[in-house]
Amino acid sequence: MTATVRRVRPEDAARMRALRLEMLADTPLAFLETLAEAAAFPHAEFADRVARNSVGGFCAQFVAEADGRLVGHAGGIASPEEAKLTVIFAVYVTPTRRGTGVLAELVEGVAAWSRDVGRPELLLEVVVGNDRAVRAYERLGFVDTGMRVVHPTIPVLTELQMRRRA
Repeated sequence: MTATVRRVRPEDAARMRALRLEMLADTPLAFLETLAEAAAFPHAEFADRVARNSVGGFCAQFVAEADGRLVGHAGGIASPEEAKLTVIFAVYVTPTRRGTGVLAELVEGVAAWSRDVGRPELLLEVVVGNDRAVRAYERLGFVDTGMRVVHPTIPVLTELQMRRRA
């Protein structure tokens, strides 16, 4: 079964919220908020965030959809430090779709958008020790930059930065 990757739409808000809660329950160390924080976030504000990220060139969210359900997500946002760089964030593929090419399609969705808005470089961060994710991103052409940063919400963790051309 294949999934269709596309940019989010405002009407995806409820399904995006469900996917976000799934993401946080499944891989809590990979994201910047907790399951409890996300569950407490008012739906109207969540819907507004989805609507904002459905258009424009500053921040975008892409979803993979299969059989009427969202099965993956990846976002991209303009880097505040480098004008030609998009930072990929909140990458997730539901467990039953891992290893099926959904990750590559999501990353390519962000990459195409990034190129279209004039940012030819991509950067992402992965928690050190998440070797499966590192290998998956390497297969997609990302290279470890050697740069390490402290996890923004869990200071005992370190993240490695990976880059590639969009």
